[in-house]
Amino acid sequence: MAKKQQIVFGVDEVGRGCLAGSVFACAITKLKMKNEKLKTTKKNLKIRDSKKLSAKQREYIFDKIKNNPKFVFALGRVGEGVIDKINIFEATKSAMVRAVMGLEKKIGKKAGLLLIDGNFTIPIKRNQQPIIKGDEKIPLIALASIVAKVSRDNSMQKQDKKYPQYGFAKNKGYGTKAHFKAILVNGHCSLHRKSFYPLKKG
Repeated sequence: MAKKQQIVFGVDEVGRGCLAGSVFACAITKLKMKNEKLKTTKKNLKIRDSKKLSAKQREYIFDKIKNNPKFVFALGRVGEGVIDKINIFEATKSAMVRAVMGLEKKIGKKAGLLLIDGNFTIPIKRNQQPIIKGDEKIPLIALASIVAKVSRDNSMQKQDKKYPQYGFAKNKGYGTKAHFKAILVNGHCSLHRKSFYPLKKG
């Protein structure tokens, strides 16, 4: 009797070090996944850690994933208010759990293994394998990184229309020199994480 193939999710987050906006996580799986095909996908799409790709490259890969029925993903996000209450690390894990549960709901099955970028596990009863620099080593984690990054960037671009003075379309909430200057001039807005330096100072 043929052994049932394990359902594997790649899980990653983005926005952990930002001064503003939610932390996003993505869980992604490849239906009827075979290692050969996943390697081919990696080669064809030039998949790498999202931080090493240009915005155009990320958008291209994200579009390919969205339009490929073999890939299914779900997002989890935790807002700045919760981040300030429970701290960014706990918020990151919570976003990852939400992404995993969302993906399980989509495919109607529980994950057999979670491949998580980092050196920690998340609070959900599933087999888990934390992998340091997993987004550079594991194609599924790299894809999760790209989907989370593009999704969060799009969210911050929308927020830029509401708060144009902070340049969110450009900095995506990260602590650039221009962003720090905008905070000094305008104070913080509702998207800023009040527990983060320099916001917790005033």
